[in-house]
Amino acid sequence: MSKSRRSFTVEQKLSIINESEQIGITQTLRKHNLSHSVFLRWKNQFNSGGVSSLKPQYQRIDPEIRALQDENARLKKIIGNQALELEFKTELLKKSDVHWAKR
Repeated sequence: MSKSRRSFTVEQKLSIINESEQIGITQTLRKHNLSHSVFLRWKNQFNSGGVSSLKPQYQRIDPEIRALQDENARLKKIIGNQALELEFKTELLKKSDVHWAKR
């Protein structure tokens, strides 16, 4: 049985920090089923940067932007392959011209 990763909002994190100051860290962590390391990370983030530092550090990418990035990468690959093919054909033509010139 795998556990899914829980996510907490900034307000939830802040309320857990405040609750720990009122009723104690151990009781609060047991109540919310949190590890001590996660709590300390949240508390350190809050102490160093305030409420704004409790926001998630990752940025969600818009699906449209992701699709455009994928299409852009695909088109770059196609252009690269075409350029390589053109260069190969040019080299073949040069070799055949040299071969015909020697005759």
